[in-house]
Amino acid sequence: MGLKMTMGMSLTQQLAKFTATTDFDDLPDDVIAATERRVLDTMGVAWAGSTAPGCEAACQTILDEQAAGVSTLWASGEMTSSRGAAFVNGMHAAALDFDTVYERGSVHPDIVTVPAAWAIAEQTGASGQAFLTAVALGNEIACRLGAANLHNKGWFYTAAHGVFGAAAAAAKLLDLDAEGISNALGLALSRAGGSQQALVEKSLAKRAQSGFAAEAGVFAAQLAARCFSGPREAIEGKFGYFALYGEGDAEVLIQGLGRDFEQMSTAIKKYPSCTANHVPIDLLIGLAVENNLEAADVDEVGIQLSPFAYGLVGGAFDPSANPQVAAQFSIQYSAASAIMRRRLGIADIQDNAVLDPDIAQFIAKVSVDIDDANSGKFAPATVRVRTSDGEILERSLEHVPGTPSNPLTDAEVAAKFRDCAAFGLKPLSDVDADTLAATLGGVSGRENLGGIFTRVHDQ
Repeated sequence: MGLKMTMGMSLTQQLAKFTATTDFDDLPDDVIAATERRVLDTMGVAWAGSTAPGCEAACQTILDEQAAGVSTLWASGEMTSSRGAAFVNGMHAAALDFDTVYERGSVHPDIVTVPAAWAIAEQTGASGQAFLTAVALGNEIACRLGAANLHNKGWFYTAAHGVFGAAAAAAKLLDLDAEGISNALGLALSRAGGSQQALVEKSLAKRAQSGFAAEAGVFAAQLAARCFSGPREAIEGKFGYFALYGEGDAEVLIQGLGRDFEQMSTAIKKYPSCTANHVPIDLLIGLAVENNLEAADVDEVGIQLSPFAYGLVGGAFDPSANPQVAAQFSIQYSAASAIMRRRLGIADIQDNAVLDPDIAQFIAKVSVDIDDANSGKFAPATVRVRTSDGEILERSLEHVPGTPSNPLTDAEVAAKFRDCAAFGLKPLSDVDADTLAATLGGVSGRENLGGIFTRVHDQ
């Protein structure tokens, strides 16, 4: 396919120019507001994820290097190198699968760009506005790369696309010009990676891949700041990103760049679970609350999913190897928690909750069917409950909670942050969580980001 060029610039150079020439005042108000909201969400899920399996080992590996402390590990308040902080915070943010998702491109952009940008913003003393600008620009590149890809060969796109977003965000905060940012993007090509094999095997590598990408993006930008050159055609070159990682549509990548913001389609997750579970969870919680259902009141729960969603969460529930992961990728477990507890929060993916024998008993009542006519990914979905007195309760939903078509309210975002803050290395009360949320929500007015998490841990 022919690749679109503008005034002789490669696609990589066009992305670099967009990053270099776009500042806070150039971004629409709704983009800034959405970025602030997703930064808060990312910090929350990272806080909660800091004690997930594998996170302690990763954190200690970084701290053992005793690097100069220039950037903060959010959940512990400890200081380390910018690259180390980007890695650890990125891994924490990914650990619970509770982070934002850009569905069109199968990318979770914020868990890569936010840790990378925060690390460099702390190191350089950048303002809150500069930080938010960098995150927005990095996310736009990561999302557009996801939207542009036409076929996935098995790459983990959050990492593979995210490393370019992280490099752009970090380079912006290092005040590089267009050439410098182009070099950073070119260097990011050499570090792009991440495989879905980690998901297939449900290994801890899955949650590390976003951290790897954040760290690599920071390093690429730091090298570029030292005038280290990278390929000018990293995206479209003979052995560039599109050639090696999957054919891409150049028009989708750059059309409306700076005017239309793909990242605005990024969803904030309502539940700490695979997105394929979210519509049935929402529907069943609603039915349980509205009809005051208890476990004994339910004889049968039927769920209809798209073929895509069924492939992710429709298999048999087996918590024997990894209870948390099994729960997060099981529609049967999700249905049981939704009816019996009328919720699915972080407490409900802890081992003691997942292995509750009453949940196991209820799961026998749940059946799952594939709706072959449903061409959607995660929605629509339908639930059908038959009560013990023979009543049939049925409901469908067209849009996943948290998406632009079914957005979370401010109250729901605040409640999610409190739920996250109550877990992790330093559980916070609701009052302290709200104080931290207010601070993070006001970063646009801060001259620098230093000390925010240190003060939380000193309380």
